Amino acid sequence: MSHSGINIFFEGSNFVRLLHGLLVSAEIAFVAIILGATLGIILGALRTTKSRIVRFILRIYLEFFRIVPTVVLLFLFYYILPKNFNLNLSAEVVATLVFALWMAAEMSDIVRSGLISVPKHQTDAGKAIGLNPVQLFRYITLPQSLKLMIPATINLTSRVIKTTSLLLLISVMDVINVGQQIIEANQQQYQNGAFWVYGLIFILYFILCYPLSLWEKHMARKEAAIQNG
Repeated sequence: MSHSGINIFFEGSNFVRLLHGLLVSAEIAFVAIILGATLGIILGALRTTKSRIVRFILRIYLEFFRIVPTVVLLFLFYYILPKNFNLNLSAEVVATLVFALWMAAEMSDIVRSGLISVPKHQTDAGKAIGLNPVQLFRYITLPQSLKLMIPATINLTSRVIKTTSLLLLISVMDVINVGQQIIEANQQQYQNGAFWVYGLIFILYFILCYPLSLWEKHMARKEAAIQNG
């Protein structure tokens, strides 16, 4: 075992550094998911309004973040926009902003789809008892549509977490970036160190995302059981 590649984790604080890198990735993903989901719910509600201008603007916003690759968005927000607008933003802030805006765009479509799926007689009943549009959204359309939104939201959350693997491109000290540094620093002593480092990173990402996958499958089975009566 003295020459085993697994010993790369016990050189200095390599293992702790990897865990800290994972924490950075998880923190960015968590904040982006919370901010993005909150903004996405608001934008999704606005996409159901009667204003064609509002719907058009929000549709363009969605298509922009859906069409442009995430790596291009990271470069745009980190290298180009700060230089042109004299902004001094850290890589972590830029990454959180990009993922939050992406999450909000995708979430708005999930919310819109869920809201328009609520049967019309439900909202008509709310109007009949005097509920205003905000109360209709809060007490009728949102609760009714949540069961349809949850599986898609879980899937989107998992995608955001996995896409944090791109953070090394803007020099965020995430788990991928730390892993690459460890491999390069120990490549002569541990020639198969990359196998062990990336193997551990795979396991760490699996631990983060697999519970979400199980939850999504559980919700899908539950919904299917309800529909089958």
